[in-house]
Amino acid sequence: MRIVRHTDLMEEYENPMENACGMREGMTFISEGARMPDGMCESAWESMKQFVLALACGGEDIYDGWMKNRRSAMISCNDGFRPVSFYIEALDE
Repeated sequence: MRIVRHTDLMEEYENPMENACGMREGMTFISEGARMPDGMCESAWESMKQFVLALACGGEDIYDGWMKNRRSAMISCNDGFRPVSFYIEALDE
């Protein structure tokens, strides 16, 4: 997980917020049955849940050859001030 903060945009456009996002670099989440994992940001989950569901159901090559691992995807949440990028992959059981 990678986090970027656009403080210049936040200062210009955003009302001050406390704890807008609890994501920290290096956090790991496991979705069971394509359900939102505990501790996951709801907004981030909305951005990625269809990809998690597709991979959980056996989907592959979501980006048509873009990803080295055919059972993975790179997704970013929709927070324009502090976007977080998530690498998601299907785990073998």
